[in-house]
Amino acid sequence: MVRAHVFPFEMEIFLQMVMGMGWILTYLVLIYKGFKDKSCGMPFAALCGNATWEFIYSFLFPLDYGQVYINSIWFGLDLIIFYQFIKYSKSELPKPLSEQLFVPTAVVTLVLSFGIHYTMKLEFSEFGTAISAYGLNLMMSILFILMLFRRNHLKGQSIYIAIFKLVGTIGASFLCYSLYPTSTLLMFFYISTFFFDVVYLILLDQKRKDLRVFVR
Repeated sequence: MVRAHVFPFEMEIFLQMVMGMGWILTYLVLIYKGFKDKSCGMPFAALCGNATWEFIYSFLFPLDYGQVYINSIWFGLDLIIFYQFIKYSKSELPKPLSEQLFVPTAVVTLVLSFGIHYTMKLEFSEFGTAISAYGLNLMMSILFILMLFRRNHLKGQSIYIAIFKLVGTIGASFLCYSLYPTSTLLMFFYISTFFFDVVYLILLDQKRKDLRVFVR
């Protein structure tokens, strides 16, 4: 698919900054809450997907217009979150995985994530970059909700994580729309990801209220 430019260049740069800062703040709050609560707030599959995508588009296929620098920051923050997962949340995996099989499981998940992102780039060129990024974003939004239900607590999670992720999603959606305005697949990703991000925000707020009532 040929790249277009629906919005002016200055607007695309602004949307890129909204996306970049939104997700940088998401990662920073995740890291802060992780150390504070001694619990990683990023689902493991999403963490592996993020780390491999950001590695590929920081070092193997660096993106233009300064996006490579944003990707590099994201990747550096991923490494901290990965450390938090190993330190605090590895035991939350099913017992066979959290004990003897954690390292093989992590390696396989990282290799699969890398392979999906890399081959999408080879198969679909620049459009593959957008597809893999937004497919990952949608998966992450769903996994955050599933993690909240599974844990039934707010350790490692925060209403600000949900807000900043939603802001990053909005910026990314309008930026991708400007570049690929005719893609129905990406349009489905925009709407679906926004929906699940809003649901996650509502569920987090409700859980926060429920826990306060329980404490009282």
